[in-house]
Amino acid sequence: NNSFTPYNRPLESLLRRYDLIAFDWDGTLFDSTAIITRCIQLAVQDVGGTVPTAQAAAYVIGMALMPALAHAAPDVPQEKYPLLNERYRHHYSAHQHDISLFDGVLDMLAELKARHHWLAVATGKSRRGLDRALDASDSRHFFHATRCADESFSKPNPTMLLWLLDELQVPSERTLMIGDTSHDMEMAAAHLPLLRHLDIDPNESETLQTDLPADKITGWTVCTPETAGGFSAIGYAFGSRLQRA
Repeated sequence: NNSFTPYNRPLESLLRRYDLIAFDWDGTLFDSTAIITRCIQLAVQDVGGTVPTAQAAAYVIGMALMPALAHAAPDVPQEKYPLLNERYRHHYSAHQHDISLFDGVLDMLAELKARHHWLAVATGKSRRGLDRALDASDSRHFFHATRCADESFSKPNPTMLLWLLDELQVPSERTLMIGDTSHDMEMAAAHLPLLRHLDIDPNESETLQTDLPADKITGWTVCTPETAGGFSAIGYAFGSRLQRA
């Protein structure tokens, strides 16, 4: 039985704190931070934008590609986004074979799997990019599940992590998220008690209203690791940053 519930876990899992260990990919398992940073800078330069500093370019690693590029190049107009995307992929493709796993990663994954941990990847890479990296590093067989930014919302929205918990039937308290950026840590925490999600039923009116009828309000949900997946990506991103400001 592969189910991990509080009352139905393998005996060996009772002797450890975490059943599922979810990893970020770039900069955590894969030694790619320097090359990704440089490729972002070159892409922005190619489209005539202000080249971001290495620190600013590295900050967006882990986010989905286009939100990351837009954040790193705020002065590049939206009509140039397709070209910006193409130029980043051009530079990254030229260097992708120069990237490898950090030393010791394969041995670590093998040891964790031998201890019967479930292993997963939650990454800002595309599905195509992650599949290519898994095959090139001969590491696919270590992971029980993976989620990518083009299959979910971009980090720090926790949806991809919540989907992994649901797929593998592991509760959040038995899960450890390991990453190298604040996006990973925020995705794992997602505990923002002042951030709420309000559900409002359709409420048509031919005249201006000053308030909502109470019977039209059906939810006032506190943001927790369990509920954050139901929040909109934009609402979560803005709300979480306002709360931390």
